[in-house]
Amino acid sequence: MRGYRLALVDIDAAGLEEHASALRERHGCDVATCVVDLAQPPEVRDLAESLAGTYGEDLALLVNNAGIALGGGFEAVEKADFDACMQINFGAAVQLVRALLPSLEAGAGGWIVNVSSVFGIVAPPRQTAYSASKFALRGFSEALTHELAEHPSIGLTTVFPGGVKTSIARNARVPGNADQAVRAEQVAAMEKKLTMEPRKAAELILGAVDRRKPRVLVGKDAKLAEKIQRLLPSRYWKIIGRSA
Repeated sequence: MRGYRLALVDIDAAGLEEHASALRERHGCDVATCVVDLAQPPEVRDLAESLAGTYGEDLALLVNNAGIALGGGFEAVEKADFDACMQINFGAAVQLVRALLPSLEAGAGGWIVNVSSVFGIVAPPRQTAYSASKFALRGFSEALTHELAEHPSIGLTTVFPGGVKTSIARNARVPGNADQAVRAEQVAAMEKKLTMEPRKAAELILGAVDRRKPRVLVGKDAKLAEKIQRLLPSRYWKIIGRSA
């Protein structure tokens, strides 16, 4: 146990409280819950104000982990869905960093964790919105890391997870006219690739934070994708797509 007081954020009130209760029972820690729709900038603003007011200079770690998947070719994806994906995966993180950076820099200092994706390294077809949001978060995070390099009390770790066993594939948004049978097959195929336990991913991320690493690739699949993209920057999908 690290002794942190936790503030957990989700749109799913029931799931959020279930998870918070389990943490309280297992570890006896102080866990607050905030039910927020990160697709709505005013709600993100109110969340940031609440966190800054509650924790102030004690704020030590901000983890921007929320995200949604949005499948479908660019022409099939509605603008509203594309914009929501960008706001949840990228815009909300930028809002929270902007609002909470003063608190994180104060006191004993703090750290930021921005969770991009393996799709923030490689960009598959039919993932235009999701990859755009994760590449945007990557660029923002890397630039901010360089800006904070001269500040000893604050820094940032950008995370690139591969296949972590979450419900992101099952809960992915798709175009309204998508064939449901095809969608079910795609979800089943994707979930077979989500093999890393979330606890293991969390341990790797926290380990990177402890070592003040600016970047961490989580999973063998993320490391392999990064290597192929680096070696074949314009042709990597010819290799990766064969096993996708």
